[in-house]
Amino acid sequence: MSDEKPRTARTRARRGTKLRRRLSGLLALGVALVAVGGLYTVFTPAPEQAIAADPAIVREGQQIYDNSCITCHGTNLQGVQGRGPSLIGVGEASVYYQVSTGRMPLAAQGAAAERKPPRFDEAQIDALGAFVQANGGGPIAPVVEDGEQLRGEDLGRGGELFRLNCASCHNFTGRGGALSQGKFAPNLDPASERQIYAAMLSGPANMPTFADSQLSPEEKRDIIGYIKSVGAANPAKNPGGAELGGFGPVPEGALAFFVGLAALIGISLWIGSRQ
Repeated sequence: MSDEKPRTARTRARRGTKLRRRLSGLLALGVALVAVGGLYTVFTPAPEQAIAADPAIVREGQQIYDNSCITCHGTNLQGVQGRGPSLIGVGEASVYYQVSTGRMPLAAQGAAAERKPPRFDEAQIDALGAFVQANGGGPIAPVVEDGEQLRGEDLGRGGELFRLNCASCHNFTGRGGALSQGKFAPNLDPASERQIYAAMLSGPANMPTFADSQLSPEEKRDIIGYIKSVGAANPAKNPGGAELGGFGPVPEGALAFFVGLAALIGISLWIGSRQ
């Protein structure tokens, strides 16, 4: 009996020690998780958030939406099958690009929406974007007083990024080109800096979306700077060669091929007539 009591006491002590160790471990783990979460919150750059819009502006945007958009995009931005896609998650950036370029409201269904004079003014477009942003969320186009603020200074990097990510559709100087199934990449000359930035954020039609994790805001600005440096607004900055519409080396190579072929045929005929 005397031996069993010390054993029982030692067993209870061991169990108590193990329990305290487990509780201590769980407490330490909880503190570590809280600390990691706090550090992540402090050092991770916060995503761009929408500024709380004036309720009056949102109501104005809803009125515009109900009058011009609801037929194709639904009462709750959910879209209507066969008419228009959902606007949930597209954000103010998509609204600004589509409406400011006149592509929306859509005049007629087609393979690609063409640019035309916008139906709404800037204040109405901002109100419509505020309504869609407040109810659907998504990326936000930067608001600037002067579009040149969105032009980056590193044109070399901008040109390299443009050729890597954009030239396959928009050609080397942004003059656009034909795609499959009757679609086309538009000419970037008429697009403003904010419209180009909004397009990179929202990815209209066949264009991919370029989040800040893929192209940083500085890289987007450099691309815009390059586009504007080689566009029609800056003919003095022609990158070289015969312009031929600014479509890059494809038409120039085709012209050289046919001129050279005609010259070879002419030389061959001349040599044959001499013999």
